[in-house]
Amino acid sequence: MSGKENAEILGSIGQMVEAEKQLRARIAAGGTDQDAARAELAAIEVKLDQCWDLLRQRRARAEFGEDPAGAKLRPAAEVEGYRS
Repeated sequence: MSGKENAEILGSIGQMVEAEKQLRARIAAGGTDQDAARAELAAIEVKLDQCWDLLRQRRARAEFGEDPAGAKLRPAAEVEGYRS
């Protein structure tokens, strides 16, 4: 598994989680345009789902002896259509 690429993905996830927390706090405080903030929050959530999916793909490929670099960022519609 390529630790560098996975670390970069995790770093991006961490940044988005922090942005999500700050945005939620602004929404809760009412100090922002609520509609715009909710749209931005929804976009961050989709990007987070895509990054987690990419990281899971990379880890699975490495686990089964495949090249993690073959993992691809899937379209938002596909990732958001998954069931838990």
